[in-house]
Amino acid sequence: MTYCEMCGVFRETFVKSAKDGSLKDAVSAASSEPRACAAPKTDSAKTPMKTRGVHSDGDSARKHASTSCDKANSTQLPSAGSSLGAEKKKKTPVVSEEIPVERTALLVPGHFQLKHDKSGGASSSSQNDYVTQKLSSDISELNVHKNNVNVTKPCLPEEYKPEKWMLADQESGVLSQLNLAIVGHVDSGKSTLSGRLLHLLGRISRKDMHKNEKESKEKGKGSFAFAWAMDESSEERERGVTMTVGVAYLETKKYRVVLLDSPGHKDFVPNMISGATQADAAILVVDASTGSFEAGMDGEGGKSVGQTKEHAQLIRSFGVEQLVVAVNKMDAVAYSKERFEFIKLQLGSFLRSCNFKDSAITWIPLSAVENQNLIKPPSDARLTSWYQGFCLLDAIDSLQLPSRDVTKPLILPICDVIKSQSTGQLAAFGKLETGAIQNGSKVLVLPCGVEATVKNIERDTNSCSIARAGDNVAVSLQGIDGNQLIPGGVLCHPGFPVAVANRLELKILVLDIAIPILVGSQVEFHIHHVKEAARVTKIIALLDKTGKPSKSAPRFLKSKQNAVVQVALDGAVCVQEFSKSRALGRAYLRSSGRTIAVGVVNRVIGQDEN
Repeated sequence: MTYCEMCGVFRETFVKSAKDGSLKDAVSAASSEPRACAAPKTDSAKTPMKTRGVHSDGDSARKHASTSCDKANSTQLPSAGSSLGAEKKKKTPVVSEEIPVERTALLVPGHFQLKHDKSGGASSSSQNDYVTQKLSSDISELNVHKNNVNVTKPCLPEEYKPEKWMLADQESGVLSQLNLAIVGHVDSGKSTLSGRLLHLLGRISRKDMHKNEKESKEKGKGSFAFAWAMDESSEERERGVTMTVGVAYLETKKYRVVLLDSPGHKDFVPNMISGATQADAAILVVDASTGSFEAGMDGEGGKSVGQTKEHAQLIRSFGVEQLVVAVNKMDAVAYSKERFEFIKLQLGSFLRSCNFKDSAITWIPLSAVENQNLIKPPSDARLTSWYQGFCLLDAIDSLQLPSRDVTKPLILPICDVIKSQSTGQLAAFGKLETGAIQNGSKVLVLPCGVEATVKNIERDTNSCSIARAGDNVAVSLQGIDGNQLIPGGVLCHPGFPVAVANRLELKILVLDIAIPILVGSQVEFHIHHVKEAARVTKIIALLDKTGKPSKSAPRFLKSKQNAVVQVALDGAVCVQEFSKSRALGRAYLRSSGRTIAVGVVNRVIGQDEN
C-alpha cells in the first residue's frame, strides 16, 4: 500500500486557554519578577513530573487548572480590526494572582508584538472622532473578518545561518536524549510498568516506594503501588486511572530517557495527544488478559475503535516510526505462547495498516507486576521455555534516534508552564523541535509577541548552559511576565517568527467514522499542545492515492477518504505549514470523544485570503 506522507496512516493543559484572558495579561507591562507558582511541584530529579491536563466535565476539582475535554481551549489573538470592540473576558491565571489591565492591543505588521494604546483617558476630540469612525468600520466588517487573524511574514528559512555553538557535538560521557511515549488502552498497566522501571533503575527512593505501598494498601489498592509513582494526584489515585501526562526520567546504557506516561482512558485522549506529540519513539502497552486485549482493539461490545487502535493511529500520525509493543500481564494467561502469538498476529496486521514497518516493531512479552522481562531476562520457566529475545530495557536501547535539526531556527512548543527548580520562576517546559538555545539567547514568545532573554535552562531538573533540538527542557526567561507564558505557545527565533492564525487549509485522512464530515461540522482541532473549537468551512477536493485532487468538491467526507479542507478556529494558534515545521504542522480533528481525522497543515490562510 502506498505510503501516506501526511500522517503515515492509510487505513484507516493541560492546555490553558488564552481566550479566557491570557493574551490580555500577555500585553501587560507588568514586572517580570517571579511570582508564587501554582504549577505542579517537582521536588527532585527522582520524582516524576505531572503536567497539567485537559479533563472531563466531571473533573470539577481540577477545573481551576484546565478546561473540559468537551470545551475547546484557545490561544486567541484578536485582529487589529476587532480589538476596539473586543469584550474583556475573565482570565484563569497561570500564577496565583492576576493583574487587571485595560488597554487596546494593536498588531504590528511582520510580528505579533502587542503594543499599548497610549492615548489615555483624556483623548482629544479628533481622537474621539477617529475612534468613532474606526468602531463603525469595525462593526461593518465584523462578519467578514471575525474568524481572521493577520499572519506573520517571517524571513525566508534559507536566510538563517546557525552559529557554531548551536551545532551538535557529542560530549564525552553524555548520553543522548530519547523521548519515549508510553501509550495504550486504559488499564493495560502503563503507569505500573513505568513505575516499576523507575524503581528497578533506582529513580524512586525506598522511602517513596514504602509510602506508596502503605497508602495504596490503606485504600484497598495494593496493586497500584508502582502506578502511584506516576499517578500522583489524589483524583487519579481515587479513580485508578491516569488523567494527565506524567513525565519521568531514567537512564539506560545508551540513552537518557524522558518517559511520557500517557492516559489511556478515552476521555483523556486530548491529554495523550498533547503529551505524546513530543515522542521520538513509543511503547504500546497491551493487556494480554482474555477479553482485555479484544476491548482495546474493538472497543466495548466490538462496536467502536478501542484505545489500542486509536493510540496506534495517533502515535504514527505524530511521526513516530519505531514501536515497542509490550504485551503486559502475561502472568494472567500463564505466559502462554499461543496467546502472545495471537496478539502479535491480530495487532501486527493493524499496525501494518497504519504504515508501521515490521522491522521497526519489537514485541516483548512481560509482566510488570511480577517483574518478568523488564530490565533483565525472565526467570519464570513458563516464559523462558519459548522466549529468548530482548527484555524491555534492551528493546529501548535498540531504538534509533531520529535526526535532530539544529541547523534550522529555534522552535520550542510550550507543553506546560512549571516552576523552575533553579530559579523559582515560572519556566516554559517543552521539547526543542529545531534549533538551539543557550543562556543569554534572545527568543520571541508567541502568541503574545514579546521578546525575552533566556535566563536559565534545566534538563532533568539540572541546569545546563546549552540545549539543542530533541532536548526536553524548562526555560526560564527574563524581560517577560510569567502570565505571558502559556501552554500551547511557542518560543522561536525573533527573526523567524512562526505564524499565529485561526484559518487553515488541511490535508486530512478520515478515520473510521459513523457520521460523515460536512461543511459546517463542528470539531475539536488539536495541534501540538493546543486544543481549539473549530468548524469545517470548506471541502475543497478529494485526494487519490497519488495525492492528485479531484476536479469537483464532494458534499461530504466518509471513512478512509483523503481530502483537502479548510477550517476556522475559534481562537488563533501558533502554527506552520507542515513543509516548514512538522511539529507545528500536524493536526488532528476529534468529535464526540473520538479522533475522526488526522492530517497536516497545507496552508496558513491570511486575513485577506479566501
